[in-house]
Amino acid sequence: MNILIVKTSAIGDVTHTLPALAALRKKYPGAKIDWLVEEAAADLLRGAVDIDRLLVSRRRYWWSEMKKGPRRGLAALADFFSLVRKLRARRYDLLFDFQNLLKSSLFVLLARAEKKIGFGRGMEHAEMSYIFLNERVKPVSMDIHAAKRELLLLESLGIETSGCAPALVPDNQALERVRAMLAEGEGEGPLVAINPIATWPSKLWRKQGFAGTVNSLLAKGCRVVMTGGPGDCDSVARIIAGLEKEVVNLCGRTSLLELCALYSICELVISTDTGPMHIAAAVGAPVLAIFGSTAPWRTGPVGEKHRVLRLELACSPCLKKVCPRGDHACMAGIDEATVTTAAYEMLGL
Repeated sequence: MNILIVKTSAIGDVTHTLPALAALRKKYPGAKIDWLVEEAAADLLRGAVDIDRLLVSRRRYWWSEMKKGPRRGLAALADFFSLVRKLRARRYDLLFDFQNLLKSSLFVLLARAEKKIGFGRGMEHAEMSYIFLNERVKPVSMDIHAAKRELLLLESLGIETSGCAPALVPDNQALERVRAMLAEGEGEGPLVAINPIATWPSKLWRKQGFAGTVNSLLAKGCRVVMTGGPGDCDSVARIIAGLEKEVVNLCGRTSLLELCALYSICELVISTDTGPMHIAAAVGAPVLAIFGSTAPWRTGPVGEKHRVLRLELACSPCLKKVCPRGDHACMAGIDEATVTTAAYEMLGL
């Protein structure tokens, strides 16, 4: 039995598909399971025991190189066709399209698979990707959590999914590197990670709010570490500028594997709705998530020990990248005291 999972991006979405991977491995313990993923999320899956082969799409790199002239474009095309050859080198019994987007459907078309399975016409944002499937499952509501939707696809085929949850196992070498980085800080109190940035402007909470929350945690004796991607460093630096004590700033300094390791040893992770929030939940860290424009019942942290803060506004969730009202009321209205109190309660302070 050869199985291909197509879930290319993004970090949070890839994390949501881990329960489906576990269910497939449980159903087909002797199968060869491959996963097609984009480069940005590939590190999350490297070394995963349930995956036999990782196929990495460098879509962003290909488009970037093609804009730089014929020579660079030809090299990018050669890299693309190299992936296609690897993809077609194995004939699959089952292909599961968990992405449901046109950007990934080209690979669904090119893959050699007896059954190409996914949700049929009617799924929100599916972009007609279902036309490349030969086994279409009845669509489900988008108001069902993303991780559960993936499992419902499998359940419709008679695959048992009970007990399957997002789970990432930290790499031991990454743990050692992270502990060395944390040695830059001081204190012995609870370790709290703050991940304050998100790709959508509508998901952002006030920098002053984060600064005030961190100051309160530091006053309680907590050790605080800031996280984020390379493009988040300026924003994180502005938050740090408003702090009364030093924190460990690992923004832009960790790989995804190191971020998994870091969150696995944190007593709490405070985050906006973004990929690292899902990583934290998947490694078992308690998550305090701040939501505004998005729906936690669709994309919130999976598990019982997490807590979501949001305002019940008529316009929320709008699911828009930029606030249609222009005032970001759903996030701006969440005050610092609410976040700080929730953090204290989760930490037992």
